[in-house]
Amino acid sequence: MYDGQEMAAQKKGRAAVLQESDSGIGVCGWLLVLFSILLTLLTLPISIWMCIKIVKEYERAIIFRLGRIVRGAAKGPGLFFILPCTDSLINVDMRTITFDIPPQEVLTKDSVTVSVDGVVYYRVQNATLAVANITNADAATRLLAQTTLRNVLGTKNLSEILSDREEIAHSMQSTLDEATDDWGIKVERVEIKDVKLPHQLQRAMAAEAEATREARAKVIAAEGEMNASRALKEASLVIAESPSALQLRYLQTLNTIAAEKNSTIIFPLPIEMMQSFVKR
Repeated sequence: MYDGQEMAAQKKGRAAVLQESDSGIGVCGWLLVLFSILLTLLTLPISIWMCIKIVKEYERAIIFRLGRIVRGAAKGPGLFFILPCTDSLINVDMRTITFDIPPQEVLTKDSVTVSVDGVVYYRVQNATLAVANITNADAATRLLAQTTLRNVLGTKNLSEILSDREEIAHSMQSTLDEATDDWGIKVERVEIKDVKLPHQLQRAMAAEAEATREARAKVIAAEGEMNASRALKEASLVIAESPSALQLRYLQTLNTIAAEKNSTIIFPLPIEMMQSFVKR
C-alpha cells in the first residue's frame, strides 16, 4: 500500500516538475528570451516564417525553451508560435502503433521448448512523458514486450499456452500497460499469433491423438454391437410369440431383394429340419 502511494507521489512530483520546468530558467535565461523576442521584432517579416509552426491533427509538439520544457501541455494540433533562437520542438505521433514480437524460444513450465510470436498495439497518451522520461519509447516498448512474453509463457504449461491464448494476451497487456505508464505509453491490445512446436513433439501429439480416436471408435463400435444384439434379442422374442411374423419378415426380405433386380431367391429352412436329417 505504501509502495503504491510512493509511486503515485513520485508521478505527481514528476508531472509538477515538467509543468513548471520553464519557470527556473534564471535571469540570464529571461535575458536571452527578451533578446530573442527583440531580434524577432527587428527582423520582421522575415522572422515570422521561423516563428510559425504547424502540427498535424495526429501529432503533438513538445517545446523546449533553453533546454527546459515549456509550461503546460503539449502544443497542437494547429498553428502556434515559437522563438527561433531559444526554442526547439519535438513532434510526437499520437496514433496507434503496431509491431510484431519476433519469435521467442521459450521453455515452458513442463520443460517443453516452443517458439511463440505475437503483435502489440500501443499509442502515446502523454507526449511530454514520452519525450522527457525515456530516450526512445518505441524501442523500449518493443524490448519490454519480448521480455514480458518470455516471462509470462515461462510460468505456463504447454496445454495452457495452446488453450488459454486470450488469458495470456490479457496478462501481457496488463503487465506492459503498467510498466509503460511512466513513459506516457498506453498498451491497447496484445495478441498471440502463432505457437510453433518441435517436429518430434508434433509427431508424438499426432500419434497420441490418432490412438485416442481409434480407442474411441472401438468403444463406439462395441456399444453399437451391444445395442444391436439387444434389439435382435427383443425382435426374436416378438417373432417367437407370433409365427406369422416370421412369414411376414420373409416376404419383406424377398421384396427387398426383388427391388434390386436380383435373380437370386433365398428360401430359408428351419434349423430343426436340418437337425433331423443330420440324426438320420
